[in-house]
Amino acid sequence: MMGVKGLPTYVTREVAKLWKRVLMELDVEWALLMENWKLVLGGLLFQYAHGVGARVAHYQHHPGPLLHDVGFEYLPELGKKNAHISESLFTFVFVSFVLWSFHPFVFYNKRFYSALLWVRVLMCLVICQFLRMSSFMVTQLPGPNYHCHEGQPTATLPPPKSIKEVLLLNFPYGVIYGCGDLIFSSHMTFALTFFHAYNKYGTRQWIKFVAFLTMVALSLLIIASHKHYSVDIVVAWFVVYFVFFFVDRKLADFGYVERVPTAPLLPMIVRAGKDGRSKEEKLLNGHTENGSVEL
Repeated sequence: MMGVKGLPTYVTREVAKLWKRVLMELDVEWALLMENWKLVLGGLLFQYAHGVGARVAHYQHHPGPLLHDVGFEYLPELGKKNAHISESLFTFVFVSFVLWSFHPFVFYNKRFYSALLWVRVLMCLVICQFLRMSSFMVTQLPGPNYHCHEGQPTATLPPPKSIKEVLLLNFPYGVIYGCGDLIFSSHMTFALTFFHAYNKYGTRQWIKFVAFLTMVALSLLIIASHKHYSVDIVVAWFVVYFVFFFVDRKLADFGYVERVPTAPLLPMIVRAGKDGRSKEEKLLNGHTENGSVEL
């Protein structure tokens, strides 16, 4: 049998079920987003504030001889031509996490709300970025990246003629060729926040193991690319770990993330029971009728 516009009936039926699920999830997630919109908006706006802080650090940057670094000494230098490797890996981590964070809209193994997951992620990023800005604004280190070396035209910025020059971040050029915002690594701040979020809410153990290896590989690639000193990476590992679990605990204490709004039942799933007979379960926001979490 053929469905809409020549599609098989089962395809049309599955698409309709998926669309219905997406609409139901949107209803639930929108309610949670409206409850926490101030935290979400504040977290997003702080990303811009962090960008302004990094630009100010570039104005203050004083290029000079590189500091002695164990990572630079023992890791093979990738050079300018291969500097994109770490950026490509970071982009893969970023995109993968964003897609995974919204998978409850499509799949039934819901263990978290996307809106509330991003509340935790953004709050962790805000605290880490505030600590990061507090570090690189008070102590300037000579940038190890190639465009930050002495004699390079991008190593320093001419004094701004107006506040407008400071507030306009010149994205993405200003981000790629920034200098002075070192301790600690922004790339590792994002990547490790995503890693800890998946480690808490993800279900696949093998993905957690691969994610850990990816974090190690990204750390080494950033150092080998001379984008950061080794201390920038080490500090990021410690800071993000403690901040993430601090945020996780405090948001729960304040009642955020744990509140569940009234929502319609999600589509019914038919499963085979131990006795071989079919068993019907209705999921309410990722929970079965007996209250257990559906993995």
